[in-house]
Amino acid sequence: MWSEFGEYTPDTEPEGAQRLYVWQMAVGLQAVDGLKPSDFLLQTARRNIAGDIGIDEARRLVYEYYDKRELRTAQERAENEADKVSANIAKLLGERSFKLFPGIIRGIHQRLFEGVYSFAGEYRKVDISKKEWVLRGDSVLYCIAPMIAESVNWDIEQELKRDYIACSMPQAVEQIAKFIAGLWQIHPFREGNTRTMAVFLIKYLRYMGFEVDNTPFARHSWYFRNALVRANYYNKQKGIQKDSTYLIRFLRNLLMGESHELKNRYLLLPDTDAPVATEQVTEQARRNL
Repeated sequence: MWSEFGEYTPDTEPEGAQRLYVWQMAVGLQAVDGLKPSDFLLQTARRNIAGDIGIDEARRLVYEYYDKRELRTAQERAENEADKVSANIAKLLGERSFKLFPGIIRGIHQRLFEGVYSFAGEYRKVDISKKEWVLRGDSVLYCIAPMIAESVNWDIEQELKRDYIACSMPQAVEQIAKFIAGLWQIHPFREGNTRTMAVFLIKYLRYMGFEVDNTPFARHSWYFRNALVRANYYNKQKGIQKDSTYLIRFLRNLLMGESHELKNRYLLLPDTDAPVATEQVTEQARRNL
């Protein structure tokens, strides 16, 4: 089995296997923002996976490691974020409790970025844009700041009315894709939106009883983000419609055990006059181009 942590193979103990799966996803998701956890985090994670320490002890060690250091370089600051958020994701995904309600998104962001962002758990107060490699430097249009709370509440209230029991699996996957893409487009926070939505999605799917294979998130987190971008990008002048195809393929791999090839180059818009923005192509993303 692929692993950042060496030749670990899940045994018959569910808790041991679960620890491996959540750490794989926690580390893999950092590539969404071009981050890579430190060797210290990987060593600490191995200890937790092996059962030598609990997740609370692992998180304490990670926070203490950075609280005692002065973060002088960009790499040190990036590792601080990647390590703390990875440990927080592992903690959160190891918990079985969940309730779908409007405040859940803020709560997850708060817990993931505690001690990392001063605005953890707070909706952004300014409008934002972000140049996307997959859009050749263009940006998705995100929700305006004054409408964030109302938009999040509305989306989740509508989702609470869904009847997935009456849906076939393909229908359920398409609806889930529509729901998570809509939430992501709101982009309620200044930073950390995709990691927050990924953790929320995994917990929501488990709550609904889906068997979730974390491998697509662990290996293809940047594809997941690019798929969300394409599901929300519309440009009438260039004749480009919103396209959920890529997100649906990702979710079908995740939930239905299918094997769609998840290559980021497949999502790249056709050539335009705008240059391709390459600064967002991370090391992991290049391997999946």
